Amino acid sequence: MSVIATGTWELRGARRGEYGEQMAEVVYPPVIASARVAFKLLGLKFDIVGAENVPATGGAVLASNHVSYLDFIFVGLGADESKRLVRFMAKDSVFTNKVAGPLMRGMHHIPVDRSAGAQSFDDALGALRSGEVIGVFPEATISRAFEIKDLKSGAARLAQDADVPLIPMVVWGGQRMMSKGTPRSARRKTRIAITIGEPMHPTPDDDPVEVTAALRRALEDLLAQTIARYPDKPESDEDRWWMPAKLGGTAPTLEQAKAEDDAADEARRARRAEKKAQAEADQRPT
Repeated sequence: MSVIATGTWELRGARRGEYGEQMAEVVYPPVIASARVAFKLLGLKFDIVGAENVPATGGAVLASNHVSYLDFIFVGLGADESKRLVRFMAKDSVFTNKVAGPLMRGMHHIPVDRSAGAQSFDDALGALRSGEVIGVFPEATISRAFEIKDLKSGAARLAQDADVPLIPMVVWGGQRMMSKGTPRSARRKTRIAITIGEPMHPTPDDDPVEVTAALRRALEDLLAQTIARYPDKPESDEDRWWMPAKLGGTAPTLEQAKAEDDAADEARRARRAEKKAQAEADQRPT
């Protein structure tokens, strides 16, 4: 089923999954309302396929590709028809931000400390078992290539351990607005395509590596379908940056994107080490 909408998103009140205690949603509805206003002002056009694949009750893992900084919003929109609020796993630095932190905590998202991921995994597992929908980006970071990168196994292991559906999902078009190392644009009437695949049902006895490989194949198939139905094409050679290289675009290849990510990671580690060394030097007695 395909749903085409322009800037629509239903408001909801208190909800927590089928098995958990209901809690007041004080922050999430106003955030949704603000997003709805922004969608309307920008005239964004949404094409949503497969919304019925998000269960109306019970826990589930939504595993999405990652092409833009706005994907959290669009993945949440994909679950709207089922009236579910998605709890995202996000890096803990977002939760320490003075503006974003209170919002993230108020929406009951789950911080991820990459140096100590066991706690976040347990928190997500508990939420799933209480009937929540957990949103995961198994690529871990935005794909500069706008193709499916290698996946982490966390999404598969969560679905297996909680015995809930693993639902592949693809978003496309957000990279034209705000992505990593690309032009930023608030152009009106940008089209956003969202495709939600049929749920996978891994069991605790399955090999998480094999489940993750199957998830990647599902995401690749959904991405190909989504791009094929996406009506917009680059308007000029200069506009080909938002299309994958293998489709005639000028985005980096997966190999080039990995090299760029590795270089950025190394630069971040160097900055952290320099900052730590400076802090230690400042503490030494003179």
